[in-house]
Amino acid sequence: MFPARTLVSVLALAPALLCAAEKIDFNKQVKPLLEGACTHCHGAKEDKGDFRMHTLEDIKKGNENGPGLVPGDLKKSAIYATLLLDAEDDMVMPPKKEGLLEKSQIEVLKNWIEQGADWPAGVVLEQTPRIKFEKHIQPILEMNCVSCHNKEKAKGDWIITTKKEAFESGENAPNIVPFDLKQSAIYHLTALAADEDDLMPPKKSGGPLSKEDINFLKLWIQQGAPWPDDLKLTAKEKKAPGTNNPDNLELVKKIHAFIVQTSKEKAEADMKPYDSKIPKTGIPFSMVAIKGGEFLMGSPDSEANRGDDEGPQVKKTLKPFWMGKYEVTWDEYEPFQLTSIGRNKDGSRQVWKPTDKPEDLISQPTPPYQPMDFGMGREHMPAICMTQHAANKYCQWLSAQTGHFYRLPTEAEWEYAARAGTKTAYFFGDDPAQLKEYAWYFDNAPNFQYSKVGAKKPNPWGLYDIYGNVCEWCLDQYTPTTPAAAILGNAWVPSKTPYPHVARGGTYDDDPELCRSSARKASDALWKQQDPQLPKSIWYLTDATWLGFRIVRPLEIPTVEEMFAAWNNGVAKE
Repeated sequence: MFPARTLVSVLALAPALLCAAEKIDFNKQVKPLLEGACTHCHGAKEDKGDFRMHTLEDIKKGNENGPGLVPGDLKKSAIYATLLLDAEDDMVMPPKKEGLLEKSQIEVLKNWIEQGADWPAGVVLEQTPRIKFEKHIQPILEMNCVSCHNKEKAKGDWIITTKKEAFESGENAPNIVPFDLKQSAIYHLTALAADEDDLMPPKKSGGPLSKEDINFLKLWIQQGAPWPDDLKLTAKEKKAPGTNNPDNLELVKKIHAFIVQTSKEKAEADMKPYDSKIPKTGIPFSMVAIKGGEFLMGSPDSEANRGDDEGPQVKKTLKPFWMGKYEVTWDEYEPFQLTSIGRNKDGSRQVWKPTDKPEDLISQPTPPYQPMDFGMGREHMPAICMTQHAANKYCQWLSAQTGHFYRLPTEAEWEYAARAGTKTAYFFGDDPAQLKEYAWYFDNAPNFQYSKVGAKKPNPWGLYDIYGNVCEWCLDQYTPTTPAAAILGNAWVPSKTPYPHVARGGTYDDDPELCRSSARKASDALWKQQDPQLPKSIWYLTDATWLGFRIVRPLEIPTVEEMFAAWNNGVAKE
C-alpha cells in the first residue's frame, strides 16, 4: 500500500515549511479528518491493504511496506506521503474517486506529525460520513443562503459567494471556523428552534433546515470546512421536495382490483395450506393456514426470564390468516433486492411508463454497498439486513404478481401463530433444554451464524424456525408494554417514528430466554450504524445480520387504504 519508491520523490513536492504552526488539537482537528476520510476502509471493521488506523498502535504498525506513522518524521509516515501522490496514482489516499483532501486538511496532518503526532491515551477512531463541499454543502448554501448574502444584499455584511468572503466577512465574523463548531455561527444559527428570531434561514424564508442539512454543516466544519478556492456560489431556487415515484395510492388501487379478482377463498373453511411460486422468478414459497381465535398475548408474571415489556397479558381476538411456512429466503428476496434498473434513492424507477406492470412500478432497494449476507451464504438461507420498509415493499411486490394480499404479520398474529394454542414459555413447554430440537440459537448455531430454513422441527401448526435462526419483523411500532387494546380484524400499532419497531422470535446469536413466544425486540438506529451513506439508506440495516421476516396473508381482503397503510407503514426517512 505504501510503495517505498514514492516516499522520497513525493516529499520533494511538499511546499516549503512555513513558520512554526500552532499546536494541533488531535480531538478537534485530526480525529474528525481520519474518521471521515480513512477509517471506513482502514478501521476496526475494514483493513484494506492490510492496514488499520483506528488506534495509535495500528496506525504506527502500518503494513508490509512499512509503518503508517512515525511521530516527528514525515518521510517515514506513509499516511502523509500517500496524501501527496498524483491524483491518478493508484496509491493516492484517499482515492481520487472518493475525493482528495484539500491543502488545508493535509497541512493539519503534516503539522500534527511534525509536532510529534499526539494521540490521547485510549482514543479509538470510529467512522463518520465524509463530507464533500460540492455534494453536501454547496446545494445547502446556494438554495438557502446566497440569495440574502451576496454583494447586492449582504445582510449582516456577510457575503457567501466565495470562500474568502464567506470565511472573513460579516458583522459577527468569522462565521465559519474550520474544525471549530463553537466559533462557527453558520452552524449555531441554523440549529436554533423554529421560533427563534436569529434562526438562519428565517422561518419565512423556508427555515429551519432539515436535520440532515444541519448535520452536514456540522460534520463539514468538524472536518475542516473544505471549500475549493476557485468555486463561486450562485443563488439557486429552493425546490420543494418531490418525487416522480409511481408507487402511490393509484398503483395500490390497481393491485387491489387484481387481488379481489384473483382471491377465491371466502370463508375459513375454504382455507388450505398451499405451495406457490413467485411468477417473476419461479421460486417456490409455502403458506400455512392459521385458524382465527383468541389467546392471551404476553407472559404471566410467573414466567422465568420474563421481560418488563411482555405485560400485562391481554386477550386478543384474531381473524384467520395464512403465514409463511419458512422465513423469507434469499432465493425469494434477492430478485426483489437486486435489479439492473436505474433507481432513485426512494427506490422508484428513473425511467418508467404508466403502462408498465404494477409489480415493475413498486419501489425496490437501491444497490447495496456490499453483499448483505455478510458471507453466511444465500441458497435456502433466510434473507437479512432489510429495513421494515424494505420488507413491506417486498410484500407489495409479491402481492402485485400473485393476486394475493401479503404483508408482514402484526405482533399479535406472530405471537398467536408461534404459540400454536399453547400458554407455556415455548410451544413445547417451559423447559429451554428442548429448544435445540426446534431452533438455531446461541448454543447450537453452526459457526455462530444463520442456517438453512426448515432444518429443525416445526411448531404444532407447521411453522419452521419461528424461534431462532433470524428474528422476524412485525408491522407494529414497538410499545414498552403489550398493546392493551383488543385487536379485532388483525389491526396493528401504526408507525409514527422510524424507531423502534417490533421484531420477534430470537436469533442464532440469542440465549434461549430471548426465543420465548412472548419475547420482544425493539429496533434501534444502531442497526444501521455501519451504513456509509449519508443520509443512511432506507433499505438496509447493515448491523442487523440476524434480522429477517416471514409473510402473512389475511383471509379478509382489506380496503385500498388499508393495503396502502400496510405496505407504507414503516417511516422510511429518518
